[in-house]
Amino acid sequence: MMNGYGMGGGWFSMGLWWILLVALVVVLGVWLFRRAGDGASAPRETARDILDKRYARGEIGRDEYEQKKRDLAG
Repeated sequence: MMNGYGMGGGWFSMGLWWILLVALVVVLGVWLFRRAGDGASAPRETARDILDKRYARGEIGRDEYEQKKRDLAG
């Protein structure tokens, strides 16, 4: 005889499965949100940062660097 408790433990077991399912969805949502947010939360490189790096790598000379720096300032 099953007495209402057969096939997985009845209401308690069914409730446990629902809790597990909701917890899984929440954890998955948090993981995806954090993963998608990584790119957006990273500091953006400014034009001045790019200019400084180009000068440091030797892509542009001192005169061009100074001119572009003045252009960016105003």
